[in-house]
Amino acid sequence: MNTKEKIHKGNDNIFADIGVAHPERVMARAQVMARITEIIHERHLTQKAAAELLGIPQSKVSCLMNGKLSMFSLDLLFELLNALDKDVEIVIRPKFKSERVATTHVLMVGAG
Repeated sequence: MNTKEKIHKGNDNIFADIGVAHPERVMARAQVMARITEIIHERHLTQKAAAELLGIPQSKVSCLMNGKLSMFSLDLLFELLNALDKDVEIVIRPKFKSERVATTHVLMVGAG
């Protein structure tokens, strides 16, 4: 039996591909969570040590490091970045004429 499978090329944002509402915002949260996890690894922190530094329970650090997006608002993630001595800067600008719609992006500067 010969079956034909349709293969669809995805976007840069998996959340858009699977139909999540506000995919740019969800991707932004995922990117920020990933960066926080990287910082924890770079500092060789245990989940317990990270929890103490961040002021959250160890179980929540585990959720953070395992990508449980629904448990973290951007507001909380910004607080966690500040606790890790990272500044958070929000820039609002007009969309470029070449953009169809206005979007949300995360730009990591000076990682480390």
